[in-house]
Amino acid sequence: MNILVTGGAGFIGSHTLIELYKAGHTAVVVDNLYNSSEESLRRVAQLTGIDHIPFVKADIRDRETLEQIFANNHLDACIHFAGLKAVGESVTKPLEYYENNMNGTFVLLDVMRRHNCKNIIFSSSATVYGDPAIIPITEDCPKGQCTNPYGQTKSMLEQVMMDLQQSDTEWNVVLLRYFNPIGAHPSGRIGENPNGIPNNLMPYITQVAVGKRERLGVFGNDYPTHDGTGVRDYIHVVDLAMAHVAALQVVERRQGLAIYNIGTGHGYSVLDVVNTFMRVNNIIIPYDIKPRRAGDIATCYCNPKKAERELGWKARYGLDDMCRDSWNWQKNNPDGY
Repeated sequence: MNILVTGGAGFIGSHTLIELYKAGHTAVVVDNLYNSSEESLRRVAQLTGIDHIPFVKADIRDRETLEQIFANNHLDACIHFAGLKAVGESVTKPLEYYENNMNGTFVLLDVMRRHNCKNIIFSSSATVYGDPAIIPITEDCPKGQCTNPYGQTKSMLEQVMMDLQQSDTEWNVVLLRYFNPIGAHPSGRIGENPNGIPNNLMPYITQVAVGKRERLGVFGNDYPTHDGTGVRDYIHVVDLAMAHVAALQVVERRQGLAIYNIGTGHGYSVLDVVNTFMRVNNIIIPYDIKPRRAGDIATCYCNPKKAERELGWKARYGLDDMCRDSWNWQKNNPDGY
């Protein structure tokens, strides 16, 4: 298939491109480079042995450019990553998150419909479960009251796509509810490269390790967990990338609507991750305990069995691999791309 990858120069998008090309697919990338780098696409091309990745620098809210992309390319499906994604930032900038994530997706879906490309894999999130009713979380777990605007945009966009598919059964919609992607490509050539101060745990740890930040802040140590810090389902970004390739089966089977949790099924606390990183890489990470962040919950990890049963996908990498590959990326690219 030839696939439009929105946000394809970003952390998850770039790793997914590698797995798409390895599986025999091709791609066209659209990305506004707000929180990504075109250098990642050059490195993807090197790692996959192709000349270049077709790329258009544009915001998906730019309808005219999207129309041109669809007019100039035969596109079979879209993998939709583009969007603002930091939980904490969304609490302080809710209007920007709603405007960017919602409007961008509305334009994308409308242009896809106009060009009769009705296959989409959506980058959703475990945040749609809110403070989850059951742990581990299955896809049957009711969507909860989202605790932050980022999660609200994912939850609302899921509903938009479900309604769209119900209104027109030619649509094939796959909602992938990610848990917490970390790690990097084992080559050390591509990885997470946030602009400014990292909003996520692992890039902050690696920036402390490489000397760019003095200390890690751990937000809250009074949660009802084994060590008081928040517990999450961390998944290696390469495993997550492979899940997108597996999800193309839904399109090939004309399955209509499908929803999958994409995680390992194991919960690790913030301090579990910090301590594993220090052990695996033999580096001390100084940290301070800080107040809880608005919008955070205590525990969130999934039951990923549905994806294994229906897509033949399961996570292959453990926390040691995630910590080792994250550091391998950062130490070889101390300033990112």
